[in-house]
Amino acid sequence: MAVYPQAGRAYTGCMRKFLFTALAAAAMSGAVALSQERPVPKDSARISIPGCARGTRFIVGRSPGHEPVRSDIAPGRRFRLNGKKDIIQAIKKEEGMMIEVTGLVRQADLGGPGGVEIGGVRIGGGPPQAGVADVRRNTGGLDPVLDVESWRPLAEGCPRR
Repeated sequence: MAVYPQAGRAYTGCMRKFLFTALAAAAMSGAVALSQERPVPKDSARISIPGCARGTRFIVGRSPGHEPVRSDIAPGRRFRLNGKKDIIQAIKKEEGMMIEVTGLVRQADLGGPGGVEIGGVRIGGGPPQAGVADVRRNTGGLDPVLDVESWRPLAEGCPRR
């Protein structure tokens, strides 16, 4: 029986390369899995909308001419932003500039207010809501919540109030 000392080393070196390759592939697949978007719940929808943020409120604006429209939400619609603290702080720093926000919103909130509008008054099936005469003091507590996943700046500024 012959002993081949080099064969053992070659096998070990080959196995080391295989092990390194397998570990590198596992690490890369883990990184890809982390960078993917989280799944959308059944009662929600992922939307991307252009607009302007004022604090934690977001007002949908018209899409700039050179930007593709990815949502059918009407300009002027308001959302309350919710998300990680660092994302919300970064959005607040962009106040006055138009941004595009991507996030999750409940599908029931996308339909808008229900009922029928007659002479500036909306008549619906829900409980009555007493409004505040001063629009600036009306907090808009009924604004739907948009769970922000990401955002990006757009080239235009926000329109003046």
